[in-house]
Amino acid sequence: MKRTFLFPHRYKKVGWLFLLPSFMIGLFSLILEWEPTWLDCSVPAIFIDEVFGQSELIGVVKNNVLNEICGILIIVGGILVAFSKEKVEDEFIAKLRLESLVWATYVNYAILLLAMVLVYDFSFFWVMIFNMFTTLIIFIIRFNWMIAKLKKNLRNEE
Repeated sequence: MKRTFLFPHRYKKVGWLFLLPSFMIGLFSLILEWEPTWLDCSVPAIFIDEVFGQSELIGVVKNNVLNEICGILIIVGGILVAFSKEKVEDEFIAKLRLESLVWATYVNYAILLLAMVLVYDFSFFWVMIFNMFTTLIIFIIRFNWMIAKLKKNLRNEE
């Protein structure tokens, strides 16, 4: 019995609709340090560690939720894009998918190892934040690049 844990092909379009706008808004808000005030709200939190206050295990904090919304949409959209079936999902596509995932993991950890040696203090915190997304993004880029290359080779043979 062959199991595949991929979403139907139609979810890929939904994934792109989540991934691209949330990535652009997240990058825009990060670069310009933009946080719309209408997204300021009190949210439940665990492991609260105030800089000049008291630490708590569980509580409520005031936070702008733009980063969280963008992060969630990037992850959900990225998973839908990365793990939705292609129109034709055969063994070769499955092989490309696996190779791309392994390659993305290697590149991700190579970047992380370099960062551990070359980046320090609060800058390393930013590296870790971006590292949450890099495996998924690198996989999507490489897998789609390999699919495009395959399609180009097939067109050239015709």
